Amino acid sequence: CSLPLSAGALREHKWPCSLWVGAMLMAMWMKGMVAEETLALTKEMMMSGEVFHWPEEWAGLVVDKHSTGGVGDKVSLPLAPALAACGCKVPMISGRGLAHTGGTLDKLESIPGFNIHQTVEQVKQILQNVGCCIVGQTENLVPADRVLYAVRDATATVESLPLITGSIISKKGAERLCALLLDVKFGRAALYKDQDSAKALAQSLVTVGNSLGMKTGAVLSRMDAPIGHCVGNALEVCEALECLKGRGPDDLKELVISLGGFLLWMSNRSPTPEKGQMMIAEVLKNGAALHKFQAMLEAQGVSTDIARSLCSETTDYSKHLRPAEYQTQLQASSDGTVLDIDGMVIATVLHRLGAGRTQAGEPINHSVGAKLLVHLGQQVQKGQSWITIHHDCPVLSPEQRSDLQGSLIVGETDRYQPNGRVVEFIQPN
Repeated sequence: CSLPLSAGALREHKWPCSLWVGAMLMAMWMKGMVAEETLALTKEMMMSGEVFHWPEEWAGLVVDKHSTGGVGDKVSLPLAPALAACGCKVPMISGRGLAHTGGTLDKLESIPGFNIHQTVEQVKQILQNVGCCIVGQTENLVPADRVLYAVRDATATVESLPLITGSIISKKGAERLCALLLDVKFGRAALYKDQDSAKALAQSLVTVGNSLGMKTGAVLSRMDAPIGHCVGNALEVCEALECLKGRGPDDLKELVISLGGFLLWMSNRSPTPEKGQMMIAEVLKNGAALHKFQAMLEAQGVSTDIARSLCSETTDYSKHLRPAEYQTQLQASSDGTVLDIDGMVIATVLHRLGAGRTQAGEPINHSVGAKLLVHLGQQVQKGQSWITIHHDCPVLSPEQRSDLQGSLIVGETDRYQPNGRVVEFIQPN
């Protein structure tokens, strides 16, 4: 039967429709859906509202990336301008953080003046002038998703794989992309704890995305320890800027370069993923990506003085990004090699300190965060500072200190096994 998923239909039916939709979602969760059914649902959701239309000369240039979320995941901030510097158009529609995961929009809103709310025409103008923008979902873009998500939450069907697929791909389909790359994470600090579950979602996303006419691929990436050294909105902006200045942590650069390389290859901007990775690495090194980021900041409401200052080679970030009132360093309790750092534990403590939200719409503290002073595989000594917590409450509680200390695993060197972030690439089919 035809699904009444238009915004008008859902408003008109009101409560009886909510009951009907709830029953439908429960059936989908209990019985599952075949690929054809998931595709039909996604199409209906995509067409429930406004759909982007781009100039003909942008054919083959419009690309985007979506991450399933993690701890310290600030990849979108350097990736979007890097892709723009390579000639792509990147209309990145992002979300806010919920529970332990950080949101790209929250990070950017720690920059004074940054405006995530842009109309369709404003998005087109920014893409024309700059090449990239990072914005929130408009009221008219896939309104059915917001309605369905609220009912999914009430009916405990949030984790349904077909419904997750429909939610993600419908929004990207409404962007009318030529290429989409999904970063599907697995591990202790990810939605999916094991690689097999993450791969099942990735394959579902790739199948439906390609069926909608988008060249869609996915990477599986590890999400146990935080990405980079910084966790928390303002601190992650600082680290993303360091990456754009050719510096920053190696694992963050690995993800930006890998994902960017795949997208350039998928959009025919490079003959191979490896060549695409070289192109991304070059624009990070030569300042072209940084220039695009500065232009994006100005186009989305940041003053020229602040944008220029943040993007200068030597700047005091605290002049523009409010620092937390207090900083507390914790020390390693034993000698040895850093074998693991549990990102989920760190994110949970920061959430309690105000960095995250439990329900949509709750305010957050952009200044709360953590900076790792050690990295995996590093030798540490007992009493050496390993993390700095940035907080606005006067002191950390004994429980918070204990949880944080338990997130650092130190042991013998021969037990350490270095691993890259990206594990597997699922090609467009």
